[in-house]
Order: sequence, then C-alpha cells, then structure tokens
Amino acid sequence: MAVKIRMSRMGRKNRPYWRIVAVDSRKKRDGAYLECLGTYDPIRHEMITLHKEQIDVWVGKGATVSDSVLKLINRDQAAQIK
Repeated sequence: MAVKIRMSRMGRKNRPYWRIVAVDSRKKRDGAYLECLGTYDPIRHEMITLHKEQIDVWVGKGATVSDSVLKLINRDQAAQIK
C-alpha cells in the first residue's frame, strides 16, 4: 500500500478548511484516511495544528509528502524560528 501525506478539503462553500492526512494514494481526495496529522486554515493563512512527530513516523514508514504539504511544513518551521 502506497501512503501519501496530503491535504483533504473540509468546510463549506467559499470557506475551505484543510486537514493534513495520511492516506492510501489510491483513495479519493476527501476519502477515508488513515490518520489526521494536522489542520490548516487558508482564510487566515495559519496552521491550526501540525503533528510533526507523527509526520516523521509516517515518512519513516515510507510515506511520501505532497508538494503543498511540504510547503506548509517549511513555512511553519520558518515561522517558529522567527
């Protein structure tokens, strides 16, 4: 089973809310996921929660991180350094 760490859309019309999830790569974007690893609010451009330890565990098991999630992780790390 190929696991990806990607975003899943939640919220309502014109008010998106994204979950960062570990999911089987063959599943749909908003389909069943294995674990929720964080949340992101694009309206306020802020990371609500991010479980970096769990992301590291999944990457250690062979999961691949999508480009958009990788950008969010890097942006969150840069914000914590400041």
